[in-house]
Amino acid sequence: MRKGFLLLVTLLFVALFSVDAIAGTVLSKFDVSVGGYVKLDYINQNADLGPLSEPVPAEGTLKARQNQSLFTARQSRLHLKVTGPDFMNAKTSALIEGDFYGPGGSNDSGDFRMRLAYGELSWENTSLIFGQDWDIFGPGLVSTLDFRTGEYTGAPNNPRVPQIRLTHNFHFNEANSLQLMIGVQNPVQNFKTEAPESSGDMVNVAARVMFTSKNFGSSPGYWGIHLEPFTAGVFGLYGKEKIEGNSDRVDVYGYGFYTHVPLMSSEDGKSRAMTRTFEGQAYIGAGLQKQGATAAQTVGTTPNVDAAKGYGAFGQFIFYPTQPLGITAGYGRRNIIDGSSYSDAAEKYNEAYYANVTYDLNGAVRVGAEYERLKTSYLAVPADATGHAGHANRVMVSGMYFF
Repeated sequence: MRKGFLLLVTLLFVALFSVDAIAGTVLSKFDVSVGGYVKLDYINQNADLGPLSEPVPAEGTLKARQNQSLFTARQSRLHLKVTGPDFMNAKTSALIEGDFYGPGGSNDSGDFRMRLAYGELSWENTSLIFGQDWDIFGPGLVSTLDFRTGEYTGAPNNPRVPQIRLTHNFHFNEANSLQLMIGVQNPVQNFKTEAPESSGDMVNVAARVMFTSKNFGSSPGYWGIHLEPFTAGVFGLYGKEKIEGNSDRVDVYGYGFYTHVPLMSSEDGKSRAMTRTFEGQAYIGAGLQKQGATAAQTVGTTPNVDAAKGYGAFGQFIFYPTQPLGITAGYGRRNIIDGSSYSDAAEKYNEAYYANVTYDLNGAVRVGAEYERLKTSYLAVPADATGHAGHANRVMVSGMYFF
């Protein structure tokens, strides 16, 4: 793992930098900035959920009886941003970002993995991105210290997927605009895990249409990093999968609604003090387990396999009494549709109540504390369990250094 990481860093620097042997200095080919953050989490929970909040094991099982107390720094990340020469009147840029949640790592020895890697061409009202970026489906991001950010409870936003994406902004006037985003993506919901002879025979098509208005001012979004105007719109995704031995291809899809509402906006468009925000999302999905939108990928057996269907929603309030102090509270839930098509051991719903407080000591250092009440209900009592549901209390204390 260490050799692989060193090799990756070496290749990045070889690709991005050239050496002036005479001057004895290192010069970048283009403008490059380095950033990211270091994050240490202390987690205490009364069930075996690991450093990431998984669905809760049913009561009575061994995992449900195992209290945990652990540290992890694997969410720490590093990114390189590049600004290059113009092309056809477009500004060009690129970004590469990684964290330490690679599949080969452990909690004590993180494995570096690629999260984002894309190039961008940006005109005045249009942009084109190619590479790996956030999934177009499900723009809502739960503002938690928990790295899952509501992935299993109404905010299926975690996949970073290879894609080509075109975005265009239609400006009605200085305050109001409509953003249209459309792209093709790698089908991360891959039924090869269901049957070795299965395959995705088309890429996913995904889109968003979002209306924004500055007439209501702006207020903080995720982690209070940016102030966002009033936003409301819809999103969707569609794909097909071929399963060997099935009578027909399986339709994979999802659609939903998202909104960001400044309940009390920033006084000057810069300060977070006394701002209040509501953010919410609701969706329906089919065959989107990899995204976290559904509890399973498929239901039934060949030749009658179909996509597993479900819905999810979350809502949260973000309040900043002062510029450095942020308070967030919310609720999210993921639920199956048509329980009769699922196995008895399947998840019925997964929900979370959460609240956190963060404080910025200065422009670089943030501390925070969070409480989550998690529950998973199953259609029937799982093996070795004494009940059909599992409950967990999860407390986190985090320290972050942004650079």
